[in-house]
Amino acid sequence: MAETLLEMNDLHISFQTFAGKVKAVRGVTLALQKGETLALVGESGSGKSVTCRSMMGLLAKNAQVEGGEILYHGEDLLAKSNKEMKHIRGKEIAMIFQNPMTSLNPTMTVGKQVAEPLILHQKLSKSAARKRALELLQDVGIPDCEKRLNDYPHQFSGGQRQRIVVAIALACNPEILIADEPTTALDVTIQAQILELLKTLQNKVSTSILFITHDLGVVANVADRVAVMYGGKIVEIGRVDEIFYNPQHPYTWGLLRSMPTVDTGDEDLYAIPGSPPDLLAPPPGDLFASRNPYALTVDVHYEPPLFQVSPTHFAATWLLDPRAPKMEVPEAIAARRRYFLARNSGLIKKEGLT
Repeated sequence: MAETLLEMNDLHISFQTFAGKVKAVRGVTLALQKGETLALVGESGSGKSVTCRSMMGLLAKNAQVEGGEILYHGEDLLAKSNKEMKHIRGKEIAMIFQNPMTSLNPTMTVGKQVAEPLILHQKLSKSAARKRALELLQDVGIPDCEKRLNDYPHQFSGGQRQRIVVAIALACNPEILIADEPTTALDVTIQAQILELLKTLQNKVSTSILFITHDLGVVANVADRVAVMYGGKIVEIGRVDEIFYNPQHPYTWGLLRSMPTVDTGDEDLYAIPGSPPDLLAPPPGDLFASRNPYALTVDVHYEPPLFQVSPTHFAATWLLDPRAPKMEVPEAIAARRRYFLARNSGLIKKEGLT
């Protein structure tokens, strides 16, 4: 059985704003296993980044943890001081942020920026850190890196800057790497290269990855497990094959349906109707009910628990209650399921599936 590196239990986080208290994270429970990639998927505002930033002690000043714990090697990260967290950030838990241009210091050479965590956390000399920085830049695929150690971030392309950010994050061989939408600002070709890079480096250094994204398609060939977030809660979690080939929550159906295929035209693009819930005053019942074409009467009044689909697959929908009417997965979703099954087994052209 895989070793559990991190456990998040019943986490609640709110933000105090001029309009009132925003309940951003509402009872999130997660576990991250050693060497696995867990993807956290959902629309903007679903609570993904807030959940992960709490692990690093990087919440905004108006944020408040109202309950729960985050256990790392048996110790609650939420109970640690900022001084204690400084020894963990970058060394044991590292983070790749969404925009590499704002992640890098424009006034420092990339060589110094990659060497900085090595000097700070591993106490290497400047010369030893520079040598190691060169190796890291080679590992992430920066061409002519020996000549480019003294270059500044603006002298690199967007994809190369993101590779440099990856090198900095992995400099100290952290046990956990949080990747916060690391490919959003990149074109699809560079996106695929960065994802492949993360996969390769993970195998090399045995790092566990928590991958945050709003795009379910990005994680299809990267993640081991997927947790779908909506309205600050986990609404479905399971192995990647279970989420793609046997999705149970209507919100997951919507995310799958909104993913374009090679044959999708502009007129065929699907968007989940409605808007995310107002977390200043969350309505009773299932927060997805107002956007859910398959909602039951009970959804309006009572919040569903997580029902077990398999030992590794859970979904919070009343459709899984034994008393609920039996319902097949909608054809539009079944078609997407067939598409990804065919794509991953190389049968698209042969079978003509779309």
